[in-house]
Amino acid sequence: MNSKSTGSQSATPSFSMDDFAKALEQHNYEFQKGQVVRGKVFEHDSNGAYVDIGGKSSAFLPIEEAALRTITDLSEVVPLDEEQDFLIIREQDANGQVTLSLRQLQIQQAWEDLVQLQETGKVLQVRVSGANKGGVTVDVEGMRGFIPRSHLAQRDNMESLIGQSLTVNFLEVDREREKLVLSQRMAIQSNAFTELQIGQLVEGTVSSIKPFGVFVDLEGVSGLLHIKQVSQKYIDNLGKLFVPGQPLKALVVDLDQSRGRISLSTRVLENYPGEMVDKMADVMDTAEERSERARKTLS
Repeated sequence: MNSKSTGSQSATPSFSMDDFAKALEQHNYEFQKGQVVRGKVFEHDSNGAYVDIGGKSSAFLPIEEAALRTITDLSEVVPLDEEQDFLIIREQDANGQVTLSLRQLQIQQAWEDLVQLQETGKVLQVRVSGANKGGVTVDVEGMRGFIPRSHLAQRDNMESLIGQSLTVNFLEVDREREKLVLSQRMAIQSNAFTELQIGQLVEGTVSSIKPFGVFVDLEGVSGLLHIKQVSQKYIDNLGKLFVPGQPLKALVVDLDQSRGRISLSTRVLENYPGEMVDKMADVMDTAEERSERARKTLS
């Protein structure tokens, strides 16, 4: 029994404490996935860059993880001997090498910036990269965003927008679902409200006629000329006075930015009840002079 036991033990390779220590040294537990590390690129090749992050083995940055955009020259984004931050996206392999990313670190920062922009209500410039029947796709800080058709100022021939720069506001910023929805219409509206004031004379064109009033296009935003604000005289049919595309001058009598409403009036421009019905052309031709008097009634 003893001889068999001895023989069996001698056949099994020994694993000493020194061997165990060497095995531990080969695996650096200091570097974990998701960790941001400081490093310096010391070599480029066709597949990526080798980075010194202070480990026992160099780290590797694949070329596809070097930037948000597609690049062909690594030296543009990761010059040799320049220290910068990297994100570990894969823990070390059998050779002790970890895989790094600049792209995902930039995505994290971009989302943080976009959330902050949304909270402050600021507008931003985006470039249209594609179009489909639902809207257009745009490039936002190197990421893909979407503007629904209903939130575009130009809803026809959306393909013509490709390559153009648009000013937009945020509709939805969802980092977890990587969802970024924007609105050009809201940005135009927001800008319009900063430029408009009660008592201001504006010029626009009739965009649509409803039983309750006339919608007027004011360079991308819509104002409402309510039927009761057309004339001091009762109006029974707006279609007899207005047609789509008709130029129109009116006074801003109310602004409600929270609801996106611009209320207009031609009633206050009249010299007598029914003048808008009898002599609309005269009211329009002398609207500037009439607006001076009308402002006093609004103050």
